[in-house]
Amino acid sequence: MQPQPPKATNVPTPARHHAGKALATLAFALALHHTTAALAQQATPQPQQDTPYQAAHKGGTLRLVASTSGGTLDPQINYSGKYINLFAVVYDGLTTFKKVQGPEGNSVVPDLAENLPTPQDGGLTYTFTLRQGIRFSNGQPVTTADVSASLRRIFKVGSPTAGSFYSAIVGADLCLKTPATCTLKGGVEENPAQRTITIHLVRPDTEFLQKLAFTHAVIVPANTPEHDVGNTPIPSTGPYRLTKYDPNTALSLDRNPFFKEWSAIAQPQGYPDTIEYSFGIPDEAAVTAVENGQYDFMADVIPMDRLGELGNRYTAQTHVRPHAAMYFLPMNVNIPPFNNLKARQAVNYAVSRKAMVIFYGGPGIARPLCGMVPSSLPAATNFCFYTKGASPTAPALQWQAPDLAKARQLVQESGTAGQKVTLITANTSVDMAMGGWVRDMLQNIGYQASIRPISNTLSMTYVQNTANKVQISLTTWSADYPSPSNFLDDLLGCENFHPNSDSSINIPGFCNKQVQNLMDKAKTDTTLTPTQTEDLWRQADRLVMAQSPIAPLIERDTVVLTSARLGNFFYTTVNQLFFSQVWVR
Repeated sequence: MQPQPPKATNVPTPARHHAGKALATLAFALALHHTTAALAQQATPQPQQDTPYQAAHKGGTLRLVASTSGGTLDPQINYSGKYINLFAVVYDGLTTFKKVQGPEGNSVVPDLAENLPTPQDGGLTYTFTLRQGIRFSNGQPVTTADVSASLRRIFKVGSPTAGSFYSAIVGADLCLKTPATCTLKGGVEENPAQRTITIHLVRPDTEFLQKLAFTHAVIVPANTPEHDVGNTPIPSTGPYRLTKYDPNTALSLDRNPFFKEWSAIAQPQGYPDTIEYSFGIPDEAAVTAVENGQYDFMADVIPMDRLGELGNRYTAQTHVRPHAAMYFLPMNVNIPPFNNLKARQAVNYAVSRKAMVIFYGGPGIARPLCGMVPSSLPAATNFCFYTKGASPTAPALQWQAPDLAKARQLVQESGTAGQKVTLITANTSVDMAMGGWVRDMLQNIGYQASIRPISNTLSMTYVQNTANKVQISLTTWSADYPSPSNFLDDLLGCENFHPNSDSSINIPGFCNKQVQNLMDKAKTDTTLTPTQTEDLWRQADRLVMAQSPIAPLIERDTVVLTSARLGNFFYTTVNQLFFSQVWVR
């Protein structure tokens, strides 16, 4: 049964409630401009294979804290960054992203496979050879049967990315229609004697090795239940195993007794003996606890009113790192009032992206975003339709200011003025601050608007399910791997809209054939140069923003607060703070 959200809550307006917070934010932003360069110099990493394991730092307990748990322990289902980053030291796929700091961390390397295969048959066939001698944390050897079963299980359990990431596998179409009978016949072939797994595609996929490196394609034992395991850990291959889990209080990991490092750049041996995650500590209290050394890392976004003190007093413990991530307002294109194009465009014109930058923490760590692709990715958005003095036919180069007069005019022309609109948002400090402003903006342009906060753990699945009839929501999204497809195709691809499902990441329910054709060509045409591929993504970005199913707000960097005792701060572009490589003794 879908949890019922709290009743609508009135949030004080930004003008009278957030003035003090804005001053703290500005203080932090000024401090941040002076400290970011120093932090970047401190974080100039050497490739991991050039840094020998330092046994003197082995041991101890890494203590993590969050306001809420992250949901199911099933790695092929969970889509929360909180647990996906944790699963990176627990599970492995055939491929993975290189465990080094800096841009090289975007590279795919072999993990449970011995090497990266060269695609055959025009990009339709991939043959992997499984490494020898790897065991799951229960002692069971990893076999080709486990690989085949894990690939089928993606569809059987309804992984959120089954359609968007793995639908090119032969037989996937039938698996998506009837998951229970999924066989991937003709799509996955195993040869136990040769330890090979061959995957056949119905069409080329230029990002297939990256998709296999994502968490939903990790390899689990063949006898793993073909349903969401919930709070029950699945045996794993990485240096750590999940041992205890109470989603109300805590999660524990300890060393996998059967782990032996096979590749330091794919899955290095870990330093901490134990990793403990504590839940139920609000974000404000978590900041103080990490400052005081009670915890080593907090998962939640740092509240805006605490950023000033971090920039001034805790610079050595505050780490600012790039990460392809955004805040945005998805609008349901299938129900009023946002089934009307002019209503959606009105929101895009009216939102103050400058205000959103301030609420997140200031220009040192956030920037206005006018399209779907953050600046750290190829084909980054290079236009702005919805800013004062601009339009889809006469775009500006960057966002300047909201145009409330234009927004009110569009609302009137749409015939939706006076309609009731409820904004759904997570109940974190930052989301509530942004949400309160958006609620007031919606009222300002002609709607009867209210805000409904929902637990941070539940909000993302709630807004995805069409049964909840969400009109507009405030949410955030981070790249699964460094590609514009993660923001355009994942969030707006036709194949990612699943009515009445908690795993419908196309929250607006948007499907446009012209846009989809451009995205499909960018994903499948192996004859294109990188420049030509980027041009297709930019065309798709412009067409999407002309239809405005989403109002992009800001792109954001990651601000990581750690304890004073945490050493060897190790940040990868994909998994962010890489928990196995930090020192706690």
